[in-house]
This record gives sequence, structure tokens and C-alpha cells, in this order.
Amino acid sequence: MKLVILDRDGVINQDSDDYIKSPEEWIPIERSLAAIAALSQAGFRVAVATNQSGIARGLFDSYTLARIHQKMCSLTERAGGVVDAVFYCPHGPDEGCHCRKPEPGLLEEISREFDVPLQGVPFVGDSLKDLQVAKTSGCIPFLVLTGKGEQTRASCSEKDLLGVQIVDDLHEAVKRILSLQLQ
Repeated sequence: MKLVILDRDGVINQDSDDYIKSPEEWIPIERSLAAIAALSQAGFRVAVATNQSGIARGLFDSYTLARIHQKMCSLTERAGGVVDAVFYCPHGPDEGCHCRKPEPGLLEEISREFDVPLQGVPFVGDSLKDLQVAKTSGCIPFLVLTGKGEQTRASCSEKDLLGVQIVDDLHEAVKRILSLQLQ
């Protein structure tokens, strides 16, 4: 089975320093849903791995998060794609959990759920945490320059970016992923 793992905020949808707290605030980045559709049509399963500390902070609840994800999945389906599963960490940054990226818990859960080793699985994100968890899990890290991607690239060391595919957006990442599959 072919699998791709995507971060959510800043990769699929526009990010906000004030958090995405409602379905109305969830706005897809241009071409991101078409990119997911291209993955689905090429036979990839698509998993989303996202930190959602807004729950721990009391900004929204798990029901609201489910509604946000339902909107994301519905709009993706209308574009011809499928988000096969969404995995999220509801904890705050100081809770010391194993599932908050850059810790590997979410990716380990994805590996178990899909019964797929993570070695060589593309992981697309916009933050250093995304790059770190991708590398430690054996994934191929992609950094999109949407969301916090430009800031991430500017603040990362050469070592942080070693082996990272840097692309403009999810659409460009998917083009590269699909071209890698043809080789």
C-alpha cells in the first residue's frame, strides 16, 4: 500500500496564530484539495497527523474538531480525493505526551492503523516539528513554504534541512511524490 502523511494547518488549510477554532475558520489553501485528489487517484492512502493543542487550551472541543475535519473531508471528496484517516494530538505543549509532534506517537499510530512501515513514506509539513518527526520515523520529509514554512526554512540550520524536499505548496509536493513513484 502507498501512503502519504500530511500535516493539516499550513499544509492543507490556511493557518492562524489564533488557531483554527471552527469549521468556518477552516479554509483550504489553493490547490491543496486537488493535490489530495491526485494522490487518491494515484492509489495513495492519505493520513493527516496534526497537533491540536487548542483542545487543551479550551479554545474548542473534540466535537468542534470533528466538525472541522468533516468539512475538510467533505471538501476533499468534492474535489475527487479521500482523506483516509485523521490522527490528532489534543494535548498542550507542556503535557509531555508521546503523541505531540515532534514525538512519534501519531506516526506510530498511523503505521499500526494502516499496517505499513513508515520507512520511505512521504510526510508533508510546514514546521520544524514536522521535519523532526518525519526524519526520526524514517519518512521522507517535505517542507511546504505555505503556512509557517517560509519561517521554518529561514530559522532552520543546514542540518535541520538535510534530506528535506522543499516545495512551494502541497500541490508541488504531490507532483514530486508522484514523479518519485514513477522512477
